[in-house]
Amino acid sequence: MAPRKSAKPNVSKDELLAYYREMLLIRRFEEKAGQLYGMGLIGGFCHLYIGQEAVVVGLEAAAEEGDKRITSYRDHGHMLACGMDPKGVMAELTGREGGYSRGKGGSMHMFSREKHFYGGHGIVGAQVPLGAGLAFADKYLENGRVTFTYFGDGAANQGQVYETFNMAALWKLPVIFVIENNQYAMGTAQARSTSSMDLHARGEAFGIPGEIVDGMDVLAVKAAGEKAIAHCRSGAGPYILEIKTYRYRGHSMSDPAKYRTREEVQKMREERDPIEAVRTLLLTGSHATEDDLKAVDKEIKAIVNEAAEFAKESPEPAVEELWTDIYADELPQGAAIEA
Repeated sequence: MAPRKSAKPNVSKDELLAYYREMLLIRRFEEKAGQLYGMGLIGGFCHLYIGQEAVVVGLEAAAEEGDKRITSYRDHGHMLACGMDPKGVMAELTGREGGYSRGKGGSMHMFSREKHFYGGHGIVGAQVPLGAGLAFADKYLENGRVTFTYFGDGAANQGQVYETFNMAALWKLPVIFVIENNQYAMGTAQARSTSSMDLHARGEAFGIPGEIVDGMDVLAVKAAGEKAIAHCRSGAGPYILEIKTYRYRGHSMSDPAKYRTREEVQKMREERDPIEAVRTLLLTGSHATEDDLKAVDKEIKAIVNEAAEFAKESPEPAVEELWTDIYADELPQGAAIEA
């Protein structure tokens, strides 16, 4: 993994505190989701984002209102980073009526048109062509928006990814392909599943520029995101960010992660944790005290606990919900694409 880059001297106290808070919210939310899964309150699959928080927080810090995002099943962090309500997210995870998809979608099928979040997709790589489609609509409308299309190192071996690269380059679509390379495709290390280790370089055949980014450094991610966004907004076409990150937990809650050592995970936690890195910058730069950061943690825990209680108290969907959201209501001509 690339060495950690030093913080830019012009990063403000408020920015650092915002990154710390957002990453900590994701971390504490995911820890609570893991607890609820263990209690049997979350059914099906549950893929936690613990360790990867700097990726979405850094890119969302570079995004503008109206930019879109679409991702795969490790998606709770993406939802929170783009501003979705933790209560609605947790309620959906627990299959309750107060969830973003009224309890019928769960972790992998949660959407928010208000926040321009288009899922959450359970089929590996399926979101990549959909992300290009969102970008195609933006180019057609000439609205200056970009789409962040996230996928993992495992999905990078799917054929539909390269079909999408071809079309995105051909039509110069404003899409940023974000490869969240956490180094393990389910339980298989990248070196055992991928013939070419630099995944971003696969775009060269299509004329798509890209780069490797230290995904454990939120400032490095933000800087790379700004560069990619500027490229797309200029009309130059797509860009690839291969963000090297690391998940601390298994692929899903049912994965004991025996394919790597405890020492490997512990080393990453102790030396490369993205939240601790920002915490150190805040303390050493005299931007915050230990008491200030304890207060932030207390606030975040209260938000997460409130979300969990909201989810528990929200009723399960009525039986009649089985027949809703099957067919789209008739819309005026042009309404669908304008949305």
